[in-house]
Amino acid sequence: MTDRPLTLMAVHAHPDDEATGTGGILARYAAEGIRTVLVTCTDGGCGDGPGGVKPGEPGHDPAAVASMRRQELEASRDVLKISDLEMLDYADSGMAGWPSNDAPGSFWQTPVEQGAARLAELMRHYRPDVVVTYDENGFYGHPDHIQANRITMAALEMTELTPKVYWTTMPRSLMQRFWETMREFQEDMPEPDPAETAAMAEIGLPDDEITTWVDTTAFSGQKFDALAAHASQGENIFFLKMGKEKFGEWMGMETFVRVKDATGAALPENDLFAGLR
Repeated sequence: MTDRPLTLMAVHAHPDDEATGTGGILARYAAEGIRTVLVTCTDGGCGDGPGGVKPGEPGHDPAAVASMRRQELEASRDVLKISDLEMLDYADSGMAGWPSNDAPGSFWQTPVEQGAARLAELMRHYRPDVVVTYDENGFYGHPDHIQANRITMAALEMTELTPKVYWTTMPRSLMQRFWETMREFQEDMPEPDPAETAAMAEIGLPDDEITTWVDTTAFSGQKFDALAAHASQGENIFFLKMGKEKFGEWMGMETFVRVKDATGAALPENDLFAGLR
């Protein structure tokens, strides 16, 4: 036995990602006395600027956007009671196909070994019992999410640590209702083209392939407030349009696929720390 607290490390690509997919577990496990460590890989400079100005439009200043988003991330951290925040501060690569994907110094252009070495140092320092990041496709193909997965898995190989490792996901039964719900709260939303619909159908996993279902309903209010802290990106955060009550109904369960485990905890499980306490 050791006096070291149980530790959760979540590795995310941008400011606001911590709230979208893992805000519930970060809040829940913090409330249970578990040390929560958030690693944010990029500065978020490809996000919206003041007034909703988009990257590449006149008046968009990536450095100013990054500074604003850092402040919002600190506010989200406070809401979720995250113990430790680490910023790798790589330049945001933007969405797939954007010119910023190829910019020198962007996260997408950073050698995996370099990013992994930095993350491995943090892992050795915090010695997480559980590590959470995205799947190999970054959940929906975002270059920075894919790169976060790559450096996380490579960093684990560089250390002697054997944490439980999880990738975020969503049940396809929920994704099937996603477009309908979006239209309910966004009446002017255009009909998706067939290719977009097909791509949406491939996001997430069939329900029976999800290994871990964590009930975070009691913390959905904190999750909503953490998302709301990222006010500059509000136009892109669809879930805020639901309001807190509906949000809690939709976002009260966070789901994962377990990809590494040395505990032998039975599956399916309802606790990332099953087998550890």
